[in-house]
Amino acid sequence: MSSSESESSQQGRHREAGHKSLLQSDALYQARFFDSPPIPSLCAYMLETSVYPREPECMKELREITAKHPWNIMTMSADEGQFLNMLLKLINAKNTMEIGVYTGYSLLATALALPDDGKILAMDINRENYELGLPVIEKAGVAHKIDFREGPALQPFLLEKKQGSFDFVFVDADKDNYLNYHKRLLELVKVGGVIAYDNTLWNGSVVAPPDAPLPKYVRYYRDFVLHLNRALAADPRIEICQLPVGDGVTLCRRIK
Repeated sequence: MSSSESESSQQGRHREAGHKSLLQSDALYQARFFDSPPIPSLCAYMLETSVYPREPECMKELREITAKHPWNIMTMSADEGQFLNMLLKLINAKNTMEIGVYTGYSLLATALALPDDGKILAMDINRENYELGLPVIEKAGVAHKIDFREGPALQPFLLEKKQGSFDFVFVDADKDNYLNYHKRLLELVKVGGVIAYDNTLWNGSVVAPPDAPLPKYVRYYRDFVLHLNRALAADPRIEICQLPVGDGVTLCRRIK
């Protein structure tokens, strides 16, 4: 089969499977334009064209600091940071929560989006990682918006928070607790507010066959992520939208 015939067959399979809902252009889906060779990566194109050129200098600095950390796989991608920042502006968020902070890249994206009197309740079990990024956050002039609490996210004081207190919640922590977070967060976020769950495509493992050679940590949390995705899709209290941004992020808008 020739190269052009192979590509034509591949396009047909994508159409039959409905995959073209993400990339409407055949040229984009093939990652090539007209008769030119395939471009190296659509992700690289997006990053170099619309993400990195518009990334605030403070976020770039924090991203580069985090890249040197041994756990850098835990950080949010730059394209997701851009998406989060715009989403918060679109919904006019003012009072937010973040569960799972790491070095604070997503936290900084949030703080930059909020008005000067906006507030973020930020929780993580590791203050040391947060303090790695804190000087950058302070230099950006947004540290006053952040109330950082070290310890498990479902802390006793959180149970005392008023129902409907938050406009937005971002969750990027222990995947085996996501459904426990969801149960409580639906009480804390206002009707019309949004909860965003990160890593809901979990390294692509959600579509991997049972015998796929996955890293141990990916395999361990895979079933928890699958269970979460099924539960969110069936929850009548929310509207959802799962997006292939970063490692997958699912937005849940509370309607009840």
